[in-house]
Amino acid sequence: MMKLFPWRRLTVQAHGILYCKIPSLSFINFSPSLFHSQPEQEDIFDPPFSSTLKTHKPQKSITEKHENAASNEDSEKAHNFTVNSDLPFDFRYSYSETNPAVEPIGFREPPRFSPFGPGRLDRKWTGTSAPCLQPVDLEKVAEERRRILGEPLSEEETAELVEKYRHNDCSRQMNLGRGGVTHNMLEDIHGHWKRAEAVRIKCLGVPTLDMDNVCSHLEEKSGGKVIYRHINILLLYRGRHYDPKSRPTVPVMLWKPLAPIYPKLVKNVAEDLTFEETKAMRNKGLNAPPLTKLSRNGVYVNVVGKVRAAFETEEVVRLDCTHVGTSDCKRIGVKLRDLVPCVPILFKDEQIILWRGKKDEEQNSNS
Repeated sequence: MMKLFPWRRLTVQAHGILYCKIPSLSFINFSPSLFHSQPEQEDIFDPPFSSTLKTHKPQKSITEKHENAASNEDSEKAHNFTVNSDLPFDFRYSYSETNPAVEPIGFREPPRFSPFGPGRLDRKWTGTSAPCLQPVDLEKVAEERRRILGEPLSEEETAELVEKYRHNDCSRQMNLGRGGVTHNMLEDIHGHWKRAEAVRIKCLGVPTLDMDNVCSHLEEKSGGKVIYRHINILLLYRGRHYDPKSRPTVPVMLWKPLAPIYPKLVKNVAEDLTFEETKAMRNKGLNAPPLTKLSRNGVYVNVVGKVRAAFETEEVVRLDCTHVGTSDCKRIGVKLRDLVPCVPILFKDEQIILWRGKKDEEQNSNS
């Protein structure tokens, strides 16, 4: 039988050699416990059967508790801090791009949410403005402004300031965009005046249609004076006796309030026209060549003059406002309605159709 099965002798010999070389792997070391599962309490190192260990958080020291309490007290003090501002005008998000005489018909957010933060201003937010609580003495305000400005600048002093701040590489520059003269812009102006006599303001977008309005609001709200104006570049001078330590306190808006809902700008039937005549005017304007093409955030200083000149020969004018935006198109239409004056009859596909009105026709016929 041993001859028939020679492989048994080889395996026994091989195992013997193996066990001799590695004595630790003898059969004595193999206990029956390896072939049977042990209870969960004994095998605590076996992941499938070990219980989860609870991690204890380190306790905070007494100093950390005092620091946290101090930080909470500081946050409560900051939250309850109220700014008492003596500026003699109503606070608005934009001064040059809003008309206080036009009342909104609705709000997109509750008026009780003040953009100055809860409890941080002694004025109540009405949804569009924070009215001044005390009566304003205009004569006293004008006298204080004249005192800060001092004597008028001479030609040499004005030329020196203009040469210093009018260039594009001026470090004291601010950009005035579609929001116009905003409330937070006043704080930025006083921040520049702390280290410089004048600040350079570059105006772009819809406010450039009426630069006189921008200059008047800048001078009135900041107390400075515009000493240089070239197309859309302004230089705002702080005055001879300006003191940064005694400057007025300007509370900052923490976020931009949502624009309220105003009455519809374009009516279905234009005034002094019938429905068929209004429809014919709109079709005529859409088929007419554009008077000019406006770019986004461009300079629109000459647009009012072009529209007035075009209305001397044309009845309807079209402005191409591709890529300008729907909201900016409506703002442009509102400004042109008041400045030209004219009647906006259509806003479609970023095209503005303006009608000169019947009053101009009657005046031309009489003349």
